[in-house]
Amino acid sequence: MLLREKTALGPFILLALCLTAASARAEIPPQRPIISTKYTADPAPMVYNDTVFLYTSHDEDDAMGFKMKDWLLYYSTDMVNWTEHGIVASLKDFEWVPYDNGAWAVQCVERNGKFYLYCPMPGNVGIGVLVADSPYGPFKDPIGKPLIKNSNHDIDPTVLIDDDGQAYMYWGNPKVYYVKLNEDMVSYSGEIMQDPTTPKNYQEGPWVWKRKGIYYLSYASTCCPEGIGYAMSTEPFGAWEYKGMIIDASELTRGNHPGIIEFKGKSYVFGHSLDVLKQITPKFYERRSVDMDEMLYNADGTIQNRSYFSVEGPEQVGRLNPYIRVEAETMAWSEGVKTHFETEWEGDFDWARGAKIADHLFVTSINHGDFFKVQGVDLGNGANRIEVSVSPIYGGTIEVRIDGVEGELISTVNIDNPRKSGIWSTYEAPVKSVNGVHDLYYVFKGEKDLFHFDWWQLFK
Repeated sequence: MLLREKTALGPFILLALCLTAASARAEIPPQRPIISTKYTADPAPMVYNDTVFLYTSHDEDDAMGFKMKDWLLYYSTDMVNWTEHGIVASLKDFEWVPYDNGAWAVQCVERNGKFYLYCPMPGNVGIGVLVADSPYGPFKDPIGKPLIKNSNHDIDPTVLIDDDGQAYMYWGNPKVYYVKLNEDMVSYSGEIMQDPTTPKNYQEGPWVWKRKGIYYLSYASTCCPEGIGYAMSTEPFGAWEYKGMIIDASELTRGNHPGIIEFKGKSYVFGHSLDVLKQITPKFYERRSVDMDEMLYNADGTIQNRSYFSVEGPEQVGRLNPYIRVEAETMAWSEGVKTHFETEWEGDFDWARGAKIADHLFVTSINHGDFFKVQGVDLGNGANRIEVSVSPIYGGTIEVRIDGVEGELISTVNIDNPRKSGIWSTYEAPVKSVNGVHDLYYVFKGEKDLFHFDWWQLFK
């Protein structure tokens, strides 16, 4: 049933490389990796206000080597369902950067209500910094020049704010460099130093944190392939004592880049892999996918080794509320679909007065048999109705199932008005009442190019 029209959908180019082959889908383990709608790498998680903000670099779908123009942001409150925010910054934010391909590994840190995004520019261009009043941006360049310009090795910055308030930045390949940042976080004091005790098997991608008075340095370790190794020290600049591997080197990862956080009483290690790429080709391209898992410490502070990211993933540390609007790009796993952003006219267009502009990030490239999973949804005493915001193309159906792609069918939403192609409209359907916590699977049926999917919501 069509409830109301929302806005016109402007023209755009659909993203390529859809994972629609049933044979490929059958081989993909569940929820591996955590981001499946785009190629992402170099994870930089940050905890703020009970939310994990995950900043990533972005490999383009047609990348052969490194083709990286912007940085993306995802966020989660339960460590299994991740919502895509979209592009949070790009090389265009730096007027002094001479190219449009080179958006390598970043890290974001918060201090005094400001958010600082440290961005490396390969090729002896330097490390820049962007600042925002929100973790979502918009980010601006406050100094109009590189913060660090030291050598050809100015890549992969990581920042630690110590207990006494002193901030340090570390970076580099194949050596570790460091400097003391000033309190304004956009300048530094003293000289840039090269660490004399670069730990064993260090390659690049440092990530520094402190726990119970001990400093930890994790990094892409061994080559090639690379895993994630780590070292420990009682001082912020070492000497670093190599302790082993957090994630073993594997052809599934080739390169790597760690990100380490604590959230809701648990520790997590992020990295990236080739798991999605391997489902469509045995060839190697720079098209990586961010993954993560729980990380465990031993009694002496050392970190337990895991050979790879587990198939089942980490334990969910919250529940998803379906009775508020949920963006369709919130998911724990997907197969076949992509996401796309564009700016559109919102509401009826008035040629005399104009109309406001709306930004939309939505799920697209939806074909027969594609689906996405939302994990740990608290249905409470059960819903009786669902609404979805969809822009039809050829039309089709959305099957809502619980606990599996072929699980119990609780609702079918018919998107049966292709004459409304290009229009955002809200459709509704009855829902079979099911109690408790379940995984919801949104399974798409039809021919091809069914529709675009913006958001969904259940009602009691």
